[in-house]
Amino acid sequence: MSNSVKAIVITKDENYAATLSEVQQSDLPDQNVRLDVLYSTLNYKDGLAITGKGPVVRSFPMVPGIDLVGTVNETSTDEFAVGDHVILNGFGVGEKHWGGLAQKASLNSDWLIPLPGALSPKQAMQIGTAGYTAMLSVIALEKQGITPNHGEILVTGANGGVGSFAIYLLNQLGYNVTAATGRMEQSDYLKELGASQIISRDELSNPGKPLQKERFAGAIDSVGSHTLANICASLKYGGVVTACGLAQGMDLPASVAPFILRGVSLIGIDSVMRPKADRIEAWDRLASLVKADYLDKISTEITLEQVIDNAVQLMKGKIRGRVVVNCQS
Repeated sequence: MSNSVKAIVITKDENYAATLSEVQQSDLPDQNVRLDVLYSTLNYKDGLAITGKGPVVRSFPMVPGIDLVGTVNETSTDEFAVGDHVILNGFGVGEKHWGGLAQKASLNSDWLIPLPGALSPKQAMQIGTAGYTAMLSVIALEKQGITPNHGEILVTGANGGVGSFAIYLLNQLGYNVTAATGRMEQSDYLKELGASQIISRDELSNPGKPLQKERFAGAIDSVGSHTLANICASLKYGGVVTACGLAQGMDLPASVAPFILRGVSLIGIDSVMRPKADRIEAWDRLASLVKADYLDKISTEITLEQVIDNAVQLMKGKIRGRVVVNCQS
């Protein structure tokens, strides 16, 4: 048996570079669970890391890949047994700790959860962090008491990974969904996902009044900045918005008016360091809601050899939908 495995490796010596390399298994991090990585994904954060277009990687050399699903082949913990299928999302993997774009990985058992029985390994990565974050956002709305009979739910960044999954999940649960997008030519696609109304992101992206006409019962926002401020100003009394992204910016140029005059709630969604119980709840819900035909429609499969080229295309905005990486092919 070869002691080397294929991996995407990012180095920073005189130059920043990502290459498909051979890594010795003895060089894998010293953690308590070793896995055969079945599938990983190519997320926007992975694209930033591989191309060097964003300061994602915290130490070098680094194996990127913030998501993975794999089979346990060695463990020193009672929580998992050899042969178990497990999922990882976040925890700084692919940034501070070697990640999923490799044939094998060594990870802390605290970062792992069991793969739900209703999902195949490939389906788990077709969902990935995008679907998992969207599910956390939907659950947050539910826990704040926002039900389908409360009215319209707005989803911003509708063509993005989180946004498109949020539309799909909300529709599956019976909500009336309004999608805000910068690509109005994609309206038919968003309606296929389950959006009832489509609006241009321009309606939300400019400075607005502190209080506006009450329209939305809730919202899932991945944009931030003026968009999030205008959402807060447009929520009905007791409305809730979840915030999980900053595509427009990290600032929040809003006033306290919606919070103290309309009882509006702003809920932050962090997917990276989420407690294990929340992760299990989200993935169990995903397993029950997401249909296989939808996942096949929104995803393409590539190999490790194709990752770097696809990362370049992703950063140019030329890839739509989920990119699943078969790490064993």
